[in-house]
Amino acid sequence: MTIEITNESGMSVDEAVLLRLTEHNLAQLHVSPDADVAILLVDEGAMEALHVQWMDEPGPTDVLSFPMDELRPGTEDVPTAPGLLGDIVLCPQVAETQAETAGHPTLDELLLLTTHGLLHLLGFDHAEPDEEREMFALQRDLLLSFHTAERHRPR
Repeated sequence: MTIEITNESGMSVDEAVLLRLTEHNLAQLHVSPDADVAILLVDEGAMEALHVQWMDEPGPTDVLSFPMDELRPGTEDVPTAPGLLGDIVLCPQVAETQAETAGHPTLDELLLLTTHGLLHLLGFDHAEPDEEREMFALQRDLLLSFHTAERHRPR
């Protein structure tokens, strides 16, 4: 699996943790080890341009996802086929503001947004109440299992 992380945001971000999170989530979702995903961190200006271009909405947003091969989660017996998952674009400056409002560290917000973006790449959405319940429950479960794995990770 290739996970490419590029930070063009001008903010310091712990890319190693984002990498471990993405590896963890892909394994939990039984995605092929040969799947590719890119994570791009951009500043508010770049995110605003993408938000206007792709969503026709003003201002920067926290995360955008651009699926490629429309892959879906697999199962333990039948993992997702190899392919290009797509791109996750994060804006650490927006994440920082949201984290302050929520009362938790910026890194926690970035972990949530990365997981959220990955779920969108895998076909999850939250436009309808039942979809939102399913996606947000899975998002919460993935984050909890990642935090547990991190606590037990050899240093």
